[in-house]
Amino acid sequence: MSAPAPSPLAIVDAEPLPRQEEVLTPAALAFVAELHRRFTPRRDELLTRRAERRAEIARTSTLDFLPETAAIRADDSWKVAPAPAALNDRRVEITGPTDRKMTVNALNSGARVWLADFEDASAPTWENVILGQLNLSDAHQRRIDFTDERTGKSYALKDAAELATVVMRPRGWHLDERHLADGAGRAVPGALVDFGLYFFHNAQRLLDLGKGPYFYLPKTESHLEARLWNEIFVFAQDYVGIPRGTVRATVLIETITAAYEMEEILYELREHASGLNAGRWDYLFSIVKNFRDGGRKFVLPDRNAVTMTAPFMRAYTELLVRTCHRRGAHAIGGMAAFIPSRKDAEVNKVAFEKVRADKDREAGDGFDGSWVAHPDLVPIAMESFDKVLGDRPNQKDRLREDVSVAPGDLIAIDSLDASPTYDGLVNAVQVGIRYIEAWLRGLGAVAIFHLMEDAATAEISRSQIWQWINAGVVFENGEPATAELTRRIAAAELDALRTELGADAFAAGKWQEAHDLLLQVSLDADYADFLTLPAYERLR
Repeated sequence: MSAPAPSPLAIVDAEPLPRQEEVLTPAALAFVAELHRRFTPRRDELLTRRAERRAEIARTSTLDFLPETAAIRADDSWKVAPAPAALNDRRVEITGPTDRKMTVNALNSGARVWLADFEDASAPTWENVILGQLNLSDAHQRRIDFTDERTGKSYALKDAAELATVVMRPRGWHLDERHLADGAGRAVPGALVDFGLYFFHNAQRLLDLGKGPYFYLPKTESHLEARLWNEIFVFAQDYVGIPRGTVRATVLIETITAAYEMEEILYELREHASGLNAGRWDYLFSIVKNFRDGGRKFVLPDRNAVTMTAPFMRAYTELLVRTCHRRGAHAIGGMAAFIPSRKDAEVNKVAFEKVRADKDREAGDGFDGSWVAHPDLVPIAMESFDKVLGDRPNQKDRLREDVSVAPGDLIAIDSLDASPTYDGLVNAVQVGIRYIEAWLRGLGAVAIFHLMEDAATAEISRSQIWQWINAGVVFENGEPATAELTRRIAAAELDALRTELGADAFAAGKWQEAHDLLLQVSLDADYADFLTLPAYERLR
């Protein structure tokens, strides 16, 4: 390993945390500083390129596969690197934040993989960023057994062979970490903080355990962003002295632009790629964001009406399976977000059947695995994939050569026979306020109306409100979508919450602030690229 130079990074506006010195060591900070020095300028260029591409979509209202990379798509000879043993069978993956209780429960859940999330399921408070790193390091060293002080319940890890494999998700490229800054006062990208600290402390430790540093890459918008990650992986492996190709990355295809560059993304990462994932809510958010000027043909109905069987969603998922298997990569399906009720068996029965049908469809379509949000769903998803896979670790040999997707198929939003409804607007306001309030208190994964919601939930909620108003939608009751109607619904929701919670509990929360922020990002004429950017300014 290179001898670390003194780190020019400073901790800004953050109270000291217990054991933070174990995470923020001089050597680890020097590594993050070097990542920042080398790669943040390129990150900045790529964010500018995102804006330029969005402007082009606004002008043309279309997308196509890239002509300049046609040779990569036509070349049958290249494949991604073979999967390491710890990532060869991914039939069920559980997702969740990296708090101490979730870390133990996710590792013990029976899922093959745990997506340890520093992104959409984690509000990026300094405590969540640093203590999450500490929890993962403790887990890899089996130092995480603990007792819940409130309930008295004890949590301990199962035998190593029974634990899920950790795949860590850093923050997206757009979000900086304001509590770490360089000598010029420039904040370090959150992605480099999350990746850098986890990789530096755990890469060799994971190799010693027979696994490796594995990552999910969120909100990627182009193959050039994947190329940047590949350059980071090469540098990082050389820096700590482990073989190139040790890192493995699964890319979430959760933006509409990335859906047109799946092969190119795998190609750029091919030494380090292990698969692609179909991320449903962020994908819908990305469609609204990019085609918000495109008129009525791009208006999405209520989010719960957009199932994975919608023609444009089916085109996306089938193309993903075909692309992955053609290149030897895993295709990982979408989220089952249902949270079982401890009180209502009938609610559970109906929901479990929907989850089973969804996972049966994914396994039948050729996916190699899928996501769940709650341990109770692991056996249901496991059964669906066991029926198709049997003793095989995956079905990458199923090439899906029957699939043919034209460029227009991915954006044929008007092929879905459904319209926005008044109840859909009410739900978007309710879920948006309730989620943002929890996020502002530092919670990134929140159960709302029996679903596990994360930041993608709030993004699609506020984006649909914005789209419906600006597209002049008229609901089935004859009422037009307007800013005034949205304000009335939001005010009624605040009143209902005040009654439901009681005056003291309501005052102790961040309900008014959440209400105001939802209306800001839903009603402003200037659409904010990410809700989490103005929200992060309020996060303390």
